[in-house]
Formats: sequence, structure tokens, C-alpha cells
Amino acid sequence: MSASIPQLPLRDELFLLGHNDDTGQPHLHRQALALGMAGGVLIDLFLAGRITLGPYDDRPAADRWLRLNSDQPVGDLIADTALAAIRYSRSTPTVKAFLRSFADDLYERTRAGLVAAGILRHTARRRLGGLVRADAYLATDTKWAVVARARLRYLAAGREQPDNHTAALAGLVAVLGLADHLYLDDDTTTLTAHLKTIAAQHHRPIREITAAVDAAVGDLATATYR
Repeated sequence: MSASIPQLPLRDELFLLGHNDDTGQPHLHRQALALGMAGGVLIDLFLAGRITLGPYDDRPAADRWLRLNSDQPVGDLIADTALAAIRYSRSTPTVKAFLRSFADDLYERTRAGLVAAGILRHTARRRLGGLVRADAYLATDTKWAVVARARLRYLAAGREQPDNHTAALAGLVAVLGLADHLYLDDDTTTLTAHLKTIAAQHHRPIREITAAVDAAVGDLATATYR
């Protein structure tokens, strides 16, 4: 089933997995999801050979520097905007600095891109006797989220060897706490640990970016509930 459907960028898959299919409501804080999506943008750029991280010393993952291997456009508007942001930064950006700045309006930009691609549609509903207008963005076809969940399900069941993209998705889903929204029968704690184990077997820069997302989401939660 998934072979006939183009693979979406990680940020788009995270956006879809981060929302209820029926209501369009987010499963977690929008900004936390946006931080995960910004991490997805970096991972996609790494997998495309555009960026690398460094140096690999004892500093936290979030403080690694982002370096360009190539500024050749990827052909994706948001990814190419990220490349430009790294290239024209006044100083060599850290992963943490990039995540914080790029996530700022990434939720809205990603949603707009999904609407333009026909994957989401905007609807307006009236509540409280028509007094309150509620905007919702619903998938035009649930296949996109279903395929992403299916790939993670196959990994969790050991039925497929993880490719780099899906292993990265597994790690981001785990640190964002989205495992219980994959509609699997597994215990959420066990499933999250399994997804993290799968992600930990792949490229170090992907692990470092995922760890930086985890730290950034933790900082956001601390700031929110302080």
C-alpha cells in the first residue's frame, strides 16, 4: 500500500500524526509539535546530504553546530528556506538555536503547504448556537497518516527493517509522546522504548537532532508550567 504513495517529508508526517484524524485537533501543544517538525526538517536535510553536525565532543546534542555540505536547493520550499536560514545566519547556528527560531511559524507554514497540496482541507464550524466559529483542518484522505502509522507498526512488529526516514520518524514520535496515538495494541511505555531503540541504531546526526528536539520540548514544558 505504501509503495504507491509518495513519501512525505518528516515534518508533514509529524503534522498528520500529531492531529486527530476526525476532528483535526492536535494531540499535543502546537509549539512542541513545531519543534519536532523543525527537527524533521533538519533530518531531511541531513539525509539529502545538505548539512552535517559538529563537533562531536562532550557538549550536549542541542549545542552542536550546523554546517552546510551543500546549499543546492532540495526543491521543497520549507526545506530550502531552512537551508537559506543556515547559510545566511550571522554566526554558525547550533541545533538548539535553529529549532527555536525555525519552529516559530513552522506549524502554520506546514499546514498551509498541506492545504495547497490538497492533503488537508479547511472547514469552519459553528458552535454554541452559531455564536462561535471554529476552524478545523481535516485530511482529505486518511491514507497519508495511515501509511505513516503502518510503517511504524511494521517496525514495532519486526516485520520490516527500518529505513533511515522511518527510523527517524520513530525517534521523533517517541520523544514527542505520540506513541499512544498510533492506534497500536502495544503498551505505550513499551512501544515508546521500542521506537527509541530502533531510532538509536541509525546515523549519529539523526540521533543528535532527535535528542535536541527532546531537550527543547522539555524546556518548553518547563516554561509552560512554571
